[in-house]
Amino acid sequence: MRNEILNLMVQNGLEDDCYVEMLDYTIDLFESQGLGTDYYGYHNINHELEVTYISLLAASQEKVKFTLEDIKYLYIAALFHDFDPQKNVDKPHEESVLRFISMDKKLRDLLISAKVDLEIIKVLILRTTYPWSGELKKNALLQIKQCFENCELTRNNKQFQEHIMQMGWYLSVVDRISGYALGDFSKAMEMAKMNAHALAWMPSLIVRSAVAYFEELLNKETDMAKEILKVLPKEMRKNFFDTVLSFMRIRQQEITIQANYAYDNLKLVPTIEKMATRNDPDFIKDLYDIFLELPTPLQFRKKDFENSVKDPEVILNTLRLNNKQGEVVGFSKGGPLESYNLREEIRDENYGLGNTIFLEPLALKMGYWGLKGGSEMRHLFIMQAHSMKYKYLTSFALRDVIRARIDREQAEFVTLFDPERWDYYRIKI
Repeated sequence: MRNEILNLMVQNGLEDDCYVEMLDYTIDLFESQGLGTDYYGYHNINHELEVTYISLLAASQEKVKFTLEDIKYLYIAALFHDFDPQKNVDKPHEESVLRFISMDKKLRDLLISAKVDLEIIKVLILRTTYPWSGELKKNALLQIKQCFENCELTRNNKQFQEHIMQMGWYLSVVDRISGYALGDFSKAMEMAKMNAHALAWMPSLIVRSAVAYFEELLNKETDMAKEILKVLPKEMRKNFFDTVLSFMRIRQQEITIQANYAYDNLKLVPTIEKMATRNDPDFIKDLYDIFLELPTPLQFRKKDFENSVKDPEVILNTLRLNNKQGEVVGFSKGGPLESYNLREEIRDENYGLGNTIFLEPLALKMGYWGLKGGSEMRHLFIMQAHSMKYKYLTSFALRDVIRARIDREQAEFVTLFDPERWDYYRIKI
Protein backbone atom coordinates (compact mmCIF):
# COMPACT_ATOMS: atom_id res chain seq x y z
CA MET A 1 0.00 0.00 0.00
CA ARG A 2 2.87 2.37 0.76
CA ASN A 3 4.29 1.88 -2.76
CA GLU A 4 0.88 2.36 -4.35
CA ILE A 5 0.46 5.63 -2.46
CA LEU A 6 3.93 6.78 -3.53
CA ASN A 7 3.00 6.19 -7.18
CA LEU A 8 -0.17 8.25 -6.81
CA MET A 9 1.72 11.00 -4.99
CA VAL A 10 3.97 11.46 -8.02
CA GLN A 11 0.93 11.60 -10.31
CA ASN A 12 -0.66 14.27 -8.10
CA GLY A 13 2.40 16.48 -7.77
CA LEU A 14 3.29 15.45 -4.19
CA GLU A 15 6.95 14.87 -4.99
CA ASP A 16 8.69 16.89 -2.27
CA ASP A 17 10.53 14.93 0.42
CA CYS A 18 8.25 16.25 3.16
CA TYR A 19 5.27 14.25 1.80
CA VAL A 20 7.21 10.98 1.75
CA GLU A 21 8.45 11.73 5.27
CA MET A 22 4.85 12.27 6.40
CA LEU A 23 3.86 8.88 5.01
CA ASP A 24 6.70 7.03 6.71
CA TYR A 25 6.25 9.01 9.92
CA THR A 26 2.58 8.02 10.01
CA ILE A 27 3.40 4.33 9.57
CA ASP A 28 6.05 4.51 12.31
CA LEU A 29 3.64 6.33 14.66
CA PHE A 30 0.89 3.76 14.29
CA GLU A 31 3.30 0.86 14.76
CA SER A 32 4.95 2.44 17.82
CA GLN A 33 1.56 3.08 19.46
CA GLY A 34 0.38 -0.52 18.95
CA LEU A 35 -1.98 0.50 16.13
CA GLY A 36 -0.10 -1.22 13.32
CA THR A 37 -1.02 -4.28 11.30
CA ASP A 38 -1.17 -6.46 14.45
CA TYR A 39 -3.80 -4.27 16.11
CA TYR A 40 -7.16 -6.05 15.85
CA GLY A 41 -9.36 -3.03 15.42
CA TYR A 42 -10.92 -1.32 12.43
CA HIS A 43 -8.95 1.92 12.87
CA ASN A 44 -5.44 0.58 12.36
CA ILE A 45 -2.65 1.60 9.99
CA ASN A 46 -4.22 -0.39 7.14
CA HIS A 47 -7.36 1.74 7.32
CA GLU A 48 -5.36 4.96 7.43
CA LEU A 49 -3.35 4.02 4.34
CA GLU A 50 -6.40 2.74 2.45
CA VAL A 51 -8.21 6.05 2.97
CA THR A 52 -5.12 7.95 1.84
CA TYR A 53 -4.81 5.76 -1.27
CA ILE A 54 -8.45 6.09 -2.33
CA SER A 55 -8.40 9.85 -1.58
CA LEU A 56 -5.68 10.25 -4.20
CA LEU A 57 -7.06 7.64 -6.60
CA ALA A 58 -10.57 9.18 -6.75
CA ALA A 59 -9.45 12.81 -6.78
CA SER A 60 -10.57 13.18 -10.41
CA GLN A 61 -14.25 12.87 -9.46
CA GLU A 62 -16.41 15.76 -10.62
CA LYS A 63 -18.55 16.51 -7.56
CA VAL A 64 -15.83 18.78 -6.13
CA LYS A 65 -13.15 20.26 -8.37
CA PHE A 66 -9.77 19.85 -6.66
CA THR A 67 -6.75 22.01 -7.28
CA LEU A 68 -3.21 20.69 -6.71
CA GLU A 69 -3.23 22.68 -3.47
CA ASP A 70 -6.46 20.93 -2.38
CA ILE A 71 -4.90 17.52 -2.99
CA LYS A 72 -2.01 18.42 -0.66
CA TYR A 73 -4.51 19.09 2.12
CA LEU A 74 -6.55 15.95 1.39
CA TYR A 75 -3.43 13.80 1.45
CA ILE A 76 -2.28 15.12 4.82
CA ALA A 77 -5.75 15.01 6.41
CA ALA A 78 -6.30 11.45 5.18
CA LEU A 79 -2.96 10.30 6.59
CA PHE A 80 -3.74 11.55 10.10
CA HIS A 81 -7.54 11.58 10.24
CA ASP A 82 -7.83 8.68 12.71
CA PHE A 83 -4.60 8.90 14.67
CA ASP A 84 -5.75 8.73 18.29
CA PRO A 85 -2.85 7.14 20.23
CA GLN A 86 -4.50 7.40 23.66
CA LYS A 87 -7.71 5.67 22.59
CA ASN A 88 -9.65 3.68 25.17
CA VAL A 89 -12.16 2.66 22.50
CA ASP A 90 -11.38 1.92 18.86
CA LYS A 91 -13.48 4.74 17.39
CA PRO A 92 -11.15 7.76 17.28
CA HIS A 93 -11.99 10.94 19.14
CA GLU A 94 -11.46 13.79 16.70
CA GLU A 95 -10.43 16.06 19.59
CA SER A 96 -7.58 13.68 20.43
CA VAL A 97 -6.52 13.57 16.79
CA LEU A 98 -6.47 17.38 16.60
CA ARG A 99 -4.56 17.63 19.86
CA PHE A 100 -1.90 15.29 18.52
CA ILE A 101 -1.40 16.99 15.15
CA SER A 102 -1.28 20.39 16.88
CA MET A 103 1.36 19.39 19.42
CA ASP A 104 3.63 16.94 17.59
CA LYS A 105 6.84 18.85 16.73
CA LYS A 106 7.98 16.54 13.92
CA LEU A 107 4.63 16.81 12.16
CA ARG A 108 4.51 20.57 12.68
CA ASP A 109 7.90 20.92 10.95
CA LEU A 110 6.69 18.76 8.06
CA LEU A 111 3.55 20.88 7.67
CA ILE A 112 5.69 24.02 7.54
CA SER A 113 7.82 22.40 4.83
CA ALA A 114 4.66 21.57 2.87
CA LYS A 115 3.42 25.17 3.30
CA VAL A 116 -0.06 24.15 4.46
CA ASP A 117 -2.31 25.71 7.09
CA LEU A 118 -2.95 23.44 10.08
CA GLU A 119 -6.41 24.95 10.66
CA ILE A 120 -7.63 23.72 7.27
CA ILE A 121 -6.28 20.22 8.04
CA LYS A 122 -8.26 20.32 11.29
CA VAL A 123 -11.47 21.24 9.45
CA LEU A 124 -11.09 18.33 7.04
CA ILE A 125 -10.52 15.89 9.89
CA LEU A 126 -13.47 17.26 11.88
CA ARG A 127 -15.71 16.78 8.84
CA THR A 128 -14.97 13.02 8.93
CA THR A 129 -16.85 12.82 12.25
CA TYR A 130 -19.25 9.89 12.04
CA PRO A 131 -22.17 9.89 12.22
CA TRP A 132 -22.52 13.43 10.84
CA SER A 133 -25.64 14.15 12.87
CA GLY A 134 -26.90 15.12 16.33
CA GLU A 135 -24.52 16.28 19.04
CA LEU A 136 -21.45 14.95 17.23
CA LYS A 137 -22.18 17.14 14.21
CA LYS A 138 -23.08 20.12 16.40
CA ASN A 139 -19.82 19.92 18.36
CA ALA A 140 -17.76 19.43 15.21
CA LEU A 141 -19.34 22.48 13.55
CA LEU A 142 -18.51 24.65 16.57
CA GLN A 143 -14.85 23.63 16.32
CA ILE A 144 -14.86 24.08 12.54
CA LYS A 145 -16.17 27.62 12.96
CA GLN A 146 -13.27 28.38 15.32
CA CYS A 147 -10.75 26.87 12.89
CA PHE A 148 -12.07 29.09 10.09
CA GLU A 149 -11.72 32.12 12.38
CA ASN A 150 -8.14 31.15 13.22
CA CYS A 151 -7.10 30.83 9.57
CA GLU A 152 -6.27 33.94 7.54
CA LEU A 153 -7.12 32.15 4.30
CA THR A 154 -10.68 31.39 5.40
CA ARG A 155 -11.57 34.05 8.01
CA ASN A 156 -13.55 36.33 5.68
CA ASN A 157 -13.98 34.01 2.75
CA LYS A 158 -17.32 32.15 2.92
CA GLN A 159 -16.88 30.71 -0.55
CA PHE A 160 -13.54 29.13 0.36
CA GLN A 161 -15.00 27.85 3.63
CA GLU A 162 -17.75 26.11 1.67
CA HIS A 163 -15.19 24.60 -0.68
CA ILE A 164 -13.22 23.19 2.25
CA MET A 165 -16.41 21.70 3.71
CA GLN A 166 -17.05 20.03 0.34
CA MET A 167 -13.50 18.63 0.47
CA GLY A 168 -14.23 17.33 3.96
CA TRP A 169 -17.44 15.70 2.73
CA TYR A 170 -15.42 13.97 0.01
CA LEU A 171 -12.91 12.72 2.59
CA SER A 172 -15.66 11.48 4.91
CA VAL A 173 -17.24 9.37 2.14
CA VAL A 174 -13.87 8.04 1.00
CA ASP A 175 -13.26 7.13 4.64
CA ARG A 176 -16.31 4.86 4.56
CA ILE A 177 -15.87 3.37 1.08
CA SER A 178 -12.13 2.70 0.88
CA GLY A 179 -11.67 -0.56 2.79
CA TYR A 180 -14.67 -2.19 1.13
CA ALA A 181 -13.47 -1.27 -2.38
CA LEU A 182 -10.00 -2.70 -1.80
CA GLY A 183 -10.90 -6.34 -1.19
CA ASP A 184 -13.49 -9.05 -1.56
CA PHE A 185 -16.28 -10.00 0.84
CA SER A 186 -13.99 -12.06 3.09
CA LYS A 187 -11.93 -8.91 3.75
CA ALA A 188 -15.12 -6.92 4.36
CA MET A 189 -16.41 -9.49 6.85
CA GLU A 190 -13.09 -9.48 8.68
CA MET A 191 -13.27 -5.67 8.86
CA ALA A 192 -16.80 -5.95 10.29
CA LYS A 193 -15.59 -8.44 12.90
CA MET A 194 -12.67 -6.17 13.79
CA ASN A 195 -15.01 -3.24 14.19
CA ALA A 196 -17.44 -5.24 16.35
CA HIS A 197 -14.64 -6.70 18.50
CA ALA A 198 -12.90 -3.37 19.07
CA LEU A 199 -16.18 -1.58 19.86
CA ALA A 200 -17.33 -4.39 22.19
CA TRP A 201 -20.44 -5.19 20.19
CA MET A 202 -22.43 -8.36 20.61
CA PRO A 203 -21.83 -10.71 17.61
CA SER A 204 -25.54 -10.56 16.76
CA LEU A 205 -25.06 -6.90 15.75
CA ILE A 206 -22.35 -7.42 13.13
CA VAL A 207 -24.46 -8.03 10.04
CA ARG A 208 -27.41 -5.77 10.87
CA SER A 209 -25.02 -2.91 11.66
CA ALA A 210 -23.14 -3.46 8.39
CA VAL A 211 -26.40 -3.33 6.42
CA ALA A 212 -27.48 -0.13 8.20
CA TYR A 213 -24.05 1.38 7.53
CA PHE A 214 -24.21 0.74 3.78
CA GLU A 215 -27.83 1.82 3.47
CA GLU A 216 -27.05 5.13 5.16
CA LEU A 217 -24.01 5.64 2.94
CA LEU A 218 -25.88 4.93 -0.29
CA ASN A 219 -29.09 6.74 0.68
CA LYS A 220 -27.81 9.81 2.54
CA GLU A 221 -24.50 10.35 0.75
CA THR A 222 -25.76 9.33 -2.70
CA ASP A 223 -24.26 12.13 -4.82
CA MET A 224 -20.76 11.97 -3.40
CA ALA A 225 -20.64 8.16 -3.13
CA LYS A 226 -21.77 7.82 -6.75
CA GLU A 227 -19.10 10.21 -8.03
CA ILE A 228 -16.31 8.53 -6.07
CA LEU A 229 -17.33 5.02 -7.12
CA LYS A 230 -17.66 6.12 -10.75
CA VAL A 231 -13.96 7.00 -11.06
CA LEU A 232 -12.63 3.94 -9.21
CA PRO A 233 -11.42 0.98 -11.28
CA LYS A 234 -14.14 -1.49 -12.27
CA GLU A 235 -12.81 -4.21 -9.96
CA MET A 236 -13.03 -1.88 -6.95
CA ARG A 237 -16.61 -0.91 -7.78
CA LYS A 238 -17.44 -4.60 -8.06
CA ASN A 239 -15.80 -5.33 -4.69
CA PHE A 240 -17.86 -2.63 -3.02
CA PHE A 241 -21.26 -3.59 -4.42
CA ASP A 242 -20.62 -7.34 -4.03
CA THR A 243 -19.93 -6.66 -0.36
CA VAL A 244 -23.11 -4.63 0.08
CA LEU A 245 -25.23 -7.33 -1.57
CA SER A 246 -23.54 -10.12 0.41
CA PHE A 247 -24.26 -8.44 3.74
CA MET A 248 -27.88 -7.91 2.70
CA ARG A 249 -28.25 -11.59 1.75
CA ILE A 250 -26.81 -12.72 5.09
CA ARG A 251 -29.15 -10.33 6.88
CA GLN A 252 -32.12 -11.92 5.10
CA GLN A 253 -30.90 -15.34 6.24
CA GLU A 254 -30.62 -14.07 9.82
CA ILE A 255 -34.19 -12.76 9.76
CA THR A 256 -35.44 -16.11 8.38
CA ILE A 257 -33.64 -18.01 11.16
CA GLN A 258 -35.02 -15.69 13.84
CA ALA A 259 -38.55 -15.99 12.43
CA ASN A 260 -38.36 -19.80 12.38
CA TYR A 261 -37.10 -19.76 15.97
CA ALA A 262 -39.89 -17.41 17.07
CA TYR A 263 -42.56 -19.62 15.46
CA ASP A 264 -41.07 -22.81 16.97
CA ASN A 265 -40.11 -24.14 13.54
CA LEU A 266 -36.53 -24.37 14.70
CA LYS A 267 -35.10 -25.66 18.00
CA LEU A 268 -31.55 -25.35 19.29
CA VAL A 269 -30.41 -28.48 21.12
CA PRO A 270 -27.25 -28.36 23.31
CA THR A 271 -25.51 -31.74 22.95
CA ILE A 272 -22.62 -33.47 24.73
CA GLU A 273 -20.67 -35.13 21.95
CA LYS A 274 -19.31 -38.67 22.24
CA MET A 275 -15.63 -39.32 21.58
CA ALA A 276 -16.52 -41.42 18.52
CA THR A 277 -18.14 -38.35 16.97
CA ARG A 278 -15.27 -36.11 18.02
CA ASN A 279 -12.84 -38.30 16.06
CA ASP A 280 -14.90 -38.06 12.86
CA PRO A 281 -13.01 -35.94 10.24
CA ASP A 282 -16.25 -34.52 8.81
CA PHE A 283 -17.42 -33.46 12.27
CA ILE A 284 -14.05 -31.78 12.97
CA LYS A 285 -14.23 -29.94 9.63
CA ASP A 286 -17.76 -28.68 10.41
CA LEU A 287 -16.56 -27.35 13.77
CA TYR A 288 -13.48 -25.74 12.23
CA ASP A 289 -15.57 -23.89 9.65
CA ILE A 290 -17.66 -22.41 12.49
CA PHE A 291 -14.50 -21.71 14.50
CA LEU A 292 -13.12 -19.59 11.63
CA GLU A 293 -16.12 -17.26 11.88
CA LEU A 294 -14.80 -16.02 15.24
CA PRO A 295 -12.72 -12.82 15.31
CA THR A 296 -9.05 -13.74 14.99
CA PRO A 297 -8.07 -12.92 18.64
CA LEU A 298 -10.73 -15.37 19.83
CA GLN A 299 -9.44 -18.33 17.82
CA PHE A 300 -7.66 -20.25 20.59
CA ARG A 301 -5.67 -23.41 19.78
CA LYS A 302 -6.08 -22.84 16.07
CA LYS A 303 -2.86 -24.67 15.15
CA ASP A 304 -3.85 -27.84 17.02
CA PHE A 305 -7.62 -27.52 16.62
CA GLU A 306 -8.11 -31.12 15.48
CA ASN A 307 -6.07 -32.53 18.37
CA SER A 308 -7.98 -30.40 20.87
CA VAL A 309 -11.32 -31.77 19.61
CA LYS A 310 -10.02 -35.34 19.96
CA ASP A 311 -8.50 -34.73 23.43
CA PRO A 312 -10.60 -36.46 26.15
CA GLU A 313 -9.46 -33.83 28.69
CA VAL A 314 -11.22 -31.19 26.60
CA ILE A 315 -14.93 -30.55 27.23
CA LEU A 316 -16.87 -30.15 23.99
CA ASN A 317 -20.56 -29.40 23.51
CA THR A 318 -22.37 -28.57 20.31
CA LEU A 319 -25.54 -26.74 19.43
CA ARG A 320 -27.58 -28.77 16.94
CA LEU A 321 -30.74 -27.99 15.02
CA ASN A 322 -33.96 -29.65 16.17
CA ASN A 323 -32.43 -32.86 17.62
CA LYS A 324 -29.17 -34.44 18.80
CA GLN A 325 -28.39 -35.66 15.28
CA GLY A 326 -29.21 -32.36 13.57
CA GLU A 327 -26.89 -29.92 11.84
CA VAL A 328 -24.19 -28.42 14.08
CA VAL A 329 -24.56 -24.63 14.25
CA GLY A 330 -22.30 -23.88 17.21
CA PHE A 331 -20.05 -25.32 19.89
CA SER A 332 -18.37 -24.63 23.22
CA LYS A 333 -14.92 -26.02 23.94
CA GLY A 334 -12.34 -25.74 26.69
CA GLY A 335 -9.78 -27.57 28.78
CA PRO A 336 -7.21 -27.19 31.54
CA LEU A 337 -5.98 -23.60 31.85
CA GLU A 338 -2.42 -24.84 31.48
CA SER A 339 -3.16 -25.97 27.89
CA TYR A 340 -3.55 -22.37 26.72
CA ASN A 341 -1.18 -19.53 25.91
CA LEU A 342 -3.19 -16.48 26.94
CA ARG A 343 -2.27 -12.83 26.54
CA GLU A 344 0.99 -12.03 28.31
CA GLU A 345 -0.69 -9.33 30.43
CA ILE A 346 -2.73 -11.99 32.24
CA ARG A 347 -1.37 -13.18 35.56
CA ASP A 348 -3.71 -15.93 36.72
CA GLU A 349 -2.84 -16.98 40.27
CA ASN A 350 -4.30 -20.45 39.63
CA TYR A 351 -2.13 -21.22 36.62
CA GLY A 352 -0.21 -24.44 37.31
CA LEU A 353 -2.50 -25.59 40.15
CA GLY A 354 -4.67 -27.80 37.94
CA ASN A 355 -7.89 -26.45 39.45
CA THR A 356 -9.11 -24.19 36.62
CA ILE A 357 -10.75 -24.91 33.29
CA PHE A 358 -10.61 -22.37 30.48
CA LEU A 359 -13.73 -21.94 28.35
CA GLU A 360 -12.84 -20.73 24.87
CA PRO A 361 -15.08 -18.05 23.35
CA LEU A 362 -18.34 -19.61 22.18
CA ALA A 363 -18.54 -20.25 18.44
CA LEU A 364 -21.84 -20.00 16.53
CA LYS A 365 -22.70 -19.75 12.89
CA MET A 366 -23.72 -16.31 11.67
CA GLY A 367 -27.46 -15.90 12.21
CA TYR A 368 -27.72 -18.01 15.38
CA TRP A 369 -26.40 -15.42 17.83
CA GLY A 370 -28.92 -13.91 20.22
CA LEU A 371 -31.20 -16.97 20.38
CA LYS A 372 -29.93 -18.12 23.83
CA GLY A 373 -28.19 -21.19 22.43
CA GLY A 374 -24.83 -19.85 23.51
CA SER A 375 -25.85 -19.45 27.15
CA GLU A 376 -27.33 -22.97 27.18
CA MET A 377 -24.05 -24.43 25.88
CA ARG A 378 -22.14 -22.44 28.48
CA HIS A 379 -24.30 -23.75 31.33
CA LEU A 380 -23.87 -27.31 30.07
CA PHE A 381 -20.10 -26.74 29.95
CA ILE A 382 -20.07 -25.51 33.57
CA MET A 383 -22.00 -28.60 34.69
CA GLN A 384 -19.44 -30.86 33.02
CA ALA A 385 -16.56 -28.89 34.55
CA HIS A 386 -18.18 -29.37 37.95
CA SER A 387 -18.42 -33.13 37.41
CA MET A 388 -14.69 -33.16 36.56
CA LYS A 389 -13.93 -31.50 39.95
CA TYR A 390 -12.67 -28.18 38.64
CA LYS A 391 -12.92 -25.38 41.21
CA TYR A 392 -12.79 -22.43 38.82
CA LEU A 393 -13.70 -21.49 35.28
CA THR A 394 -12.02 -18.66 33.40
CA SER A 395 -12.85 -17.18 30.03
CA PHE A 396 -13.14 -13.95 28.05
CA ALA A 397 -16.37 -11.98 27.67
CA LEU A 398 -17.60 -8.45 27.04
CA ARG A 399 -17.16 -6.21 30.07
CA ASP A 400 -20.88 -5.53 30.45
CA VAL A 401 -21.65 -9.26 30.28
CA ILE A 402 -19.15 -9.98 33.07
CA ARG A 403 -20.62 -7.20 35.22
CA ALA A 404 -24.04 -8.80 34.86
CA ARG A 405 -22.58 -12.09 36.15
CA ILE A 406 -20.97 -10.64 39.28
CA ASP A 407 -24.11 -11.05 41.41
CA ARG A 408 -25.53 -14.03 39.57
CA GLU A 409 -22.36 -16.16 39.42
CA GLN A 410 -19.92 -14.37 41.74
CA ALA A 411 -17.85 -13.55 38.67
CA GLU A 412 -14.71 -11.47 39.17
CA PHE A 413 -12.51 -9.55 36.75
CA VAL A 414 -8.96 -10.87 36.53
CA THR A 415 -7.61 -8.62 33.75
CA LEU A 416 -9.33 -5.80 31.83
CA PHE A 417 -8.38 -4.87 28.28
CA ASP A 418 -8.92 -1.62 26.38
CA PRO A 419 -9.97 -0.56 23.82
CA GLU A 420 -11.81 -3.80 23.10
CA ARG A 421 -13.33 -4.21 26.60
CA TRP A 422 -13.21 -7.98 26.06
CA ASP A 423 -11.97 -8.99 29.51
CA TYR A 424 -10.59 -12.06 31.26
CA TYR A 425 -12.71 -13.18 34.21
CA ARG A 426 -13.16 -16.01 36.70
CA ILE A 427 -16.08 -17.75 38.37
CA LYS A 428 -16.07 -20.25 41.18
CA ILE A 429 -17.78 -23.46 40.07
